[in-house]
Amino acid sequence: MTPADASGTSVAIDTANELNLELVRFLYADHGGVTRGKAAALRFLPERIASGIGHTTAMMAITMLETLAPVDGMSPVGEVRIKPDPETLVALPYAPGAGAMLADLVRPDGQPWEACSRTFLKQAIAELASEGFTMEAAFEPEFTLGRREPDPSGGPDRLVPTDDSLCYSATGFHQAHDFVMELVGALNAQGLKVEHYYPELGHGQQEISIRHAPALQAADHHVLYRETVRGVAFRRGLWASLAPKPIPDQAGNGTHLHASLTELNADGSPGAPAFTDPSDRYGLSKTGYHFIGGLLKHIGGLVALSCGSVNSYRRLQPQFWSSAYTVYGMDNREAAVRICSPLRGDPASTVNLEFKPSDSSANPYLALGAFIYAGLDGIRQRIDPGEAVNVDPATMTEEERQTAGARRLPLSLAEALDELALDDLLISKLGPMRSTAYLAVKRAEAAAFAEHDTAWECFQHFLRF
Repeated sequence: MTPADASGTSVAIDTANELNLELVRFLYADHGGVTRGKAAALRFLPERIASGIGHTTAMMAITMLETLAPVDGMSPVGEVRIKPDPETLVALPYAPGAGAMLADLVRPDGQPWEACSRTFLKQAIAELASEGFTMEAAFEPEFTLGRREPDPSGGPDRLVPTDDSLCYSATGFHQAHDFVMELVGALNAQGLKVEHYYPELGHGQQEISIRHAPALQAADHHVLYRETVRGVAFRRGLWASLAPKPIPDQAGNGTHLHASLTELNADGSPGAPAFTDPSDRYGLSKTGYHFIGGLLKHIGGLVALSCGSVNSYRRLQPQFWSSAYTVYGMDNREAAVRICSPLRGDPASTVNLEFKPSDSSANPYLALGAFIYAGLDGIRQRIDPGEAVNVDPATMTEEERQTAGARRLPLSLAEALDELALDDLLISKLGPMRSTAYLAVKRAEAAAFAEHDTAWECFQHFLRF
């Protein structure tokens, strides 16, 4: 253990004692997109921070339906450790006496395990730094607040929204007020800086956005966000779902990914915003355009990681404001990549890109890591994204879309996985074990859901996300 590690561990242990935490959860995200973990008792926390908690390798081959996909190196034989990052310790306001730390999966000797998704994001961040950049990112999640009720016709349980208010309506604020205020307090207490809140388009749909943070912290925050939304709801006798389409005839829940790059100075300190060019008609630099070029080049495979469930593709439809075509545009909410208008008074530092085909059924570490690698490839190869599309691509003729390079995003998880398997860059960055396991888990899920109807699919997704 390095002096820095020892110092971080000591601070975490002191904090846990001060907060009277009896149990501390070590949390990670699996290939099915599910948050899992184990908890350590306070009296043994120093030992477990140092060693991690024992865990079977098979868990990274488990699907969201709790079946085991056949993956070499991920059978009932084999061991890893859930190794927490002590700097991420938080008390869980919705679970009195409990805390949480985000964790890596490591080998018994403490070395990184090739299937750890948090390590994948760390590697992407390091590669970005090698090119002279650092990233700030934020996930922008939507969720549906409701109650889990039996289906009157005897089918699977349904998610019934708490209200039928209009988008951004004052009525929606009123009806969700008590829940939202408790949730905002719980998020802020964990260091997630709540920036905006509003009732969204769907019945019972809410959106609370968190302030941007360095890339790894942004992904950590999203794991905590998902668990806090659901934890607060459960304690109130409600059910909250971040699933892409928990209710088939209502608006889907996206988790748009916002990101910007900053140049690194020679000493490693942050320098100038890398996406900003006031002389450009959209205020975007060449670096920003090249980053978009990389995203569009790899978007088919990238979507397999950022929209990681069968349910995701019910949302990715034309004119659903979720993006359905491989285009970018200035403030175009039907484009896969949106150049966001800078804020008045702060034009240089607020230029950012929004990646719209993204939702909370994804593993955020894999999604953000792949996003970085795709954009970085665009910077390295100086990929031209073509002209911006500033109309809804669904209103264009087929000939106009072909001219603009506007292809449909994958229509299903199976199609997206096929594109990922053919993307040499993303597969190589994921590595043999991680890519094999991810494809196996997701193909098993796609096959299983193909045998069931929409009601069963939506039930299984709102149950888990």
